[in-house]
Parts: sequence; structure tokens; C-alpha cells
Amino acid sequence: MALSPDNSKTPAISREDAQKEGFLREVDEALREEQALNAIKRWAKPLGAAIVVGLVGLGAWIGWGYYEGKAHEERAETYVKALDQLEAGRLDEASKLLEPLAREGGGGSQASARMLQAGILLEKGKDADAAKAFAALAADDSAPQAYRDLAKIREMAVTFDSVSPDAVIAAMKPLAVPGKPWFGSSAELLGMAYLKQGKNDLAGPLFASIARDKTAPESLRRRARQMAGYLGVDAVDDVNEAVKDVTAANTPQQGQQ
Repeated sequence: MALSPDNSKTPAISREDAQKEGFLREVDEALREEQALNAIKRWAKPLGAAIVVGLVGLGAWIGWGYYEGKAHEERAETYVKALDQLEAGRLDEASKLLEPLAREGGGGSQASARMLQAGILLEKGKDADAAKAFAALAADDSAPQAYRDLAKIREMAVTFDSVSPDAVIAAMKPLAVPGKPWFGSSAELLGMAYLKQGKNDLAGPLFASIARDKTAPESLRRRARQMAGYLGVDAVDDVNEAVKDVTAANTPQQGQQ
């Protein structure tokens, strides 16, 4: 005769235990979200500074290529002088030199000058004016698409805290596609907007995709790996990358003690 199984040693999970388990799971998810939001706050200033630095480098590379190809020596000389003033921290002088270039010329040369002018406004703390300048360039059908897309990203970066997550998502989702020129920057803003909505399940994999994008700047990939980690998504494919992340996390940011 078959013996009935002895269930005395494997008691069923009680309702109270299940509730406790659910509560702990909610606490864990809340903790992950808090860590992610704290990381965003910690990186806010470095990200703002990177905007202007990136604009200088981008403007110099694209703008100089245009001028050199067209042999517009006078305008090229003015543009280079403006970059020199900008890199030296003389923002007003740089802006004055850029004014005639931003008013006329068309194409990449004019868009590059306008992009740099908006960056100068941002560096001077005139965020609202900078956002308007970026928005105007993004809406200009005569400007090259690469500049328009970058201007839209900068506009969303400047206004991120004052606009709805839905607005950021609508603007960044078409650009946050692997293989597109500005995937890393647009995807980072898209991921942060998802976090504000509490959609960690969408944000985590997106940050992991940025971390694995070999074309993205290393500083951006490192931030993305850390954010993915906070959200419980493994984005580390290399032990050396993990070591770099730990080192960066333990290194105080400039201006912090």
C-alpha cells in the first residue's frame, strides 16, 4: 500500500510570509529607483559642462571642414577666432564674433555658429534663452538634419526638469535608435524620462544598450553601465569595465569633498 506523503517538513508559505516577501520586493525596487535618481542628480553638473565642451569640439570639426572645403578664408578666420575666444573663456567676445556667421551663410556654417551661440548662453547661465536658441535651430528646415537633431537633444537636456517626461520621450524616441548618430545622448535622456515615469523595466535595458555601444564616448558608456546596474540589468561584459566603474564611482566629482 502506498504511503501518503509527509508534508510536515514542507509547510506551505503563509499569507503573512507572502505579504512580507511582497513588501521586501517593493522596498528593493524603491531603493533601486532612489539610487538611480541620486545618480542622475550627481551627474547633473558634469553633464551640463559636457554639453558646452561637446559643442566646441563638434563645431570646430564640422565647421572647419566646411570652411576649408569652400575656401571661405575670411569667414573661416573669424570662426577660428571665435573658437579661440570660447576656449579661453571669453564668452562675450566669442559671441560677438559668431553673430555675423549665425545671421548668414546657410548650411552647416550657419548652423554651427548658431549651435555655439546657444552653448555660450547656456554656459552663462541663461538656460531659458539657450533652450529657445536650440529649439529655433531644431525647427529650422534649412539647417542640416544632423544639427537639427543635436539641437533638439540639447533643448531637451536644458529643459528636462521643467517639461513632462512625455515631451522628452516624444522628442527623443525617434533619435534613440542604435546606429543613429546621436543614439547615446538621446537614449540617455529617454532613459531618464522613463525613470521619472517609474518605468524602470524600459529604462534599464536602454541604459544597457548605451553601455554596449562601442561608438559612444566612454564617459557616457560608464554612466549607462552604472545606471543599468542600479536598475538590476547587467551591462558589464568586461572585468576591466567593471573596475573602471568602481574607480569612477569612488572618485569625488570636481567641486565635491
